[in-house]
Amino acid sequence: MDPVSIAIDGPSGAGKSTLARMTAKAFGFLYVDTGALYRTVGLYTLRHGVDTRDREGVAALLPDIKISMRYDDSGVQRMDLNGEDVTDLIRTPEVSMAASDVSAIPEVRAFLLDTQRDMARRYNVIMDGRDIGTVVLPEAKIKIFLTASAAERARRRYRELREKGIETDFETVLRDIEQRDRNDSSRDIAPLRPAPDAVMCDTTEHDLDASFALLSRIIRERM
Repeated sequence: MDPVSIAIDGPSGAGKSTLARMTAKAFGFLYVDTGALYRTVGLYTLRHGVDTRDREGVAALLPDIKISMRYDDSGVQRMDLNGEDVTDLIRTPEVSMAASDVSAIPEVRAFLLDTQRDMARRYNVIMDGRDIGTVVLPEAKIKIFLTASAAERARRRYRELREKGIETDFETVLRDIEQRDRNDSSRDIAPLRPAPDAVMCDTTEHDLDASFALLSRIIRERM
């Protein structure tokens, strides 16, 4: 039997990573956080002092970037950049914006596309990102577009950052969320949008448990 792919797309802070990880564990699938790939490229670009919107500058860095995904004993996806574990470093607001910038560069998308598709060819996967159902895995068995209001997404991200000890304020997080929404939706290459056959899932009024129950029900109904 061919592996089954589930694509979960949506804007920044919608809870894709947390919910995709929970549902992957519940259904026995491999979880793939594709946003972490772009964040890792963004981190490398920032470290080398290159403008994250400079197409030629970023493309020139790609041959020196070696990214690998692994899973720790608890099943959490870890990201290695040239042998360094950068899992926590790629979750800052600065790297989030950098990821949004580099994801609009065609060379970066091509650089990471094969990595993503290869995972889906080999395993039953739940993969989340911005264009999984529209570009990366257009033939995915189940496609879900997960969203929530910008204010609610900012509240969730603000709590997450504070819990990790990252100092910020709500207004800054909200501005970053809104700016990233504009960047992701207006880029020429693979803009953020629901696939025509995606199931819309708005979690603005749901807490984590209710959102997980909703997502699980959608998946069970379509399996």
